Amino acid sequence: MKDIVTRIESKHEVQCFLQNLNYALEHNAKVSFQEVRQVDQNRDIKYTNKYTVSDLFPDENPVVALKRELCKLTVEEYIRTVKDTRFKNRSEMREFGKVYNSNKDVYIKIRVDLLSDSGDHSIFIMSFHYADTPFDDSMFPYKG
Repeated sequence: MKDIVTRIESKHEVQCFLQNLNYALEHNAKVSFQEVRQVDQNRDIKYTNKYTVSDLFPDENPVVALKRELCKLTVEEYIRTVKDTRFKNRSEMREFGKVYNSNKDVYIKIRVDLLSDSGDHSIFIMSFHYADTPFDDSMFPYKG
């Protein structure tokens, strides 16, 4: 695995990211959801994107459901920002943690690119799966 660089953004930076995310969603951003990932081959199916989305939103189009859920993300659910050194020219990804049905921790990792080379906004959802370790309040720099 390549080196991954992480940092904690300021609360204001996270708010700006969420505004950009909502702007992109409101302006017909292309949403790419990595339903099946290579790392899932060695993972308990319960912690995969495909399983989690079909479990939480069984009768919905996955992309439609995820668009709705991304609009609801808050600064308090922010975990950290990640720069994957494999793709140095791409924007950073943000990690969030959200609790569903009072006890199901879901790990979310997304990238938003406004006005990409093609002139379109894009959102890439790398992760939207049940967390394999329970969330701890210390993971969230702006919680509470």
